[in-house]
Amino acid sequence: WDDLAYSTAELGVIYASLILVTGAIWGKPVWGVWWTWDPKLTTTLVLWFIYVAYLMIRAYGPMGSQGRRFASVIALIGAIDAPIIYMASIWWRTAHPALNIGPAADEAEAIGSSRIYITLLVSVIAFTVMYVALLTERYALRKSESDLDELHQRMA
Repeated sequence: WDDLAYSTAELGVIYASLILVTGAIWGKPVWGVWWTWDPKLTTTLVLWFIYVAYLMIRAYGPMGSQGRRFASVIALIGAIDAPIIYMASIWWRTAHPALNIGPAADEAEAIGSSRIYITLLVSVIAFTVMYVALLTERYALRKSESDLDELHQRMA
């Protein structure tokens, strides 16, 4: 599980970085600024820092079960942050529009056009397939790295 969590965190950093950068590019012409301390943006940035902290603890923290335990606490904090990002537009005043899809969506703001919904659905499916493909490859590589590290420790 540790190798899978590490691989997932690496992809999380990539995806969160893409979200933050493309959001800033989109936000500049719409809001007039590259960054605003909007609750949704801020909680997403916090998640990015959580991913980075997890990876740093795994790479530079204590070896063995203690390092894995520290990293798992950080991962739990990240798991708590994910629904906070989703609910940010409901809980706080935000520049982002109301939720228009999902269980907490406002019916008045829900996606009305089936073309928009289909486009969103295709995008979500495409990014999910890409994520699974990248995760499969990265997990296999990480597993090989772990096996090699074990072999080096046995030989030392």
